[in-house]
Amino acid sequence: MEGNDLAIRARGLTKRFGDFTAVAGIDFDVRHGEIFGFLGPNGSGKTTTIRMMLGLLEPTAGAVEVLGVPVTERAQVIRPRVGYMSQRFSLYNDLTVLQNLRFYGRAYGLDNDLLRERIRSALRMAGLEGRERTNTKDLSGGWRQRLALSAAILHRPELVFLDEPTAGVDPVSRRAFWDLLYRLIAEGITVFVTTHYMDEAEHCHRLAFIQRGRLIATGSPEEIKQGLMHGQVLEIAPSDTAKAVQVLRAAREAGRLPLEEVAMYGSLVHVVAPMLAQYQEAIAAELRQADVEPGDMAVIEPSLEDVFIACMR
Repeated sequence: MEGNDLAIRARGLTKRFGDFTAVAGIDFDVRHGEIFGFLGPNGSGKTTTIRMMLGLLEPTAGAVEVLGVPVTERAQVIRPRVGYMSQRFSLYNDLTVLQNLRFYGRAYGLDNDLLRERIRSALRMAGLEGRERTNTKDLSGGWRQRLALSAAILHRPELVFLDEPTAGVDPVSRRAFWDLLYRLIAEGITVFVTTHYMDEAEHCHRLAFIQRGRLIATGSPEEIKQGLMHGQVLEIAPSDTAKAVQVLRAAREAGRLPLEEVAMYGSLVHVVAPMLAQYQEAIAAELRQADVEPGDMAVIEPSLEDVFIACMR
């Protein structure tokens, strides 16, 4: 892909802290106008990668271009063109919604009529109209995240980095937040987002999985599900979910069942293995022997969470 088509281009991007390698020579591209999801467990290198792309950390090796500009050479040129929302709530709790937006707007160099227009637009987009004089500390988690996003895009950035923006936010508020992200994409803003939520990852145009500083998968959600899931997924609705997981994991460890993964999904259990259909009777028998009724059992299409767990293993 031509560099002009890319919002971010990373090649061999590496960061070491002494003997510890936080990011280990990763390559990836982010296209203009897409939501790019960056997924991995805590400590996998997600935030370190973002900080290198923002010019806040200098890479140990490799290079990254953001909006066509080499970050290590001209970070000061890039910063006015990007927005950043950290994983920690970064606004001032003792200020009102309006005061926070004014503060951040002025920090971005906005003033007078332009600042007022941008604040009106931000309040309207985030649904915060009528809450201008509310202290930020009195907002719910979902509304606070909307406010933080509004502050991050007041200066109309071309690219916005969101580091676990919905951590700890309820599902309804998370959905509303993602509706806002799609509105940003419609306005031509590119979004780079880290998240732990697989339902959110399904809404990204493309994804990258990172583990221990190394990329282990990239592609659209469908490409990753089709290309990386080696084996079938059996969904079980047992009478005792926790005990069923315990029993099947014990059977795997003892070598009685050739299972690759056993995981709890709410009240259900997902079992992953090649040629899984032929083991259904043996799985049911193992559960019944432990006084667990298997309930409904069916081989299903793998979810992104199934694939993520398999890749992390």
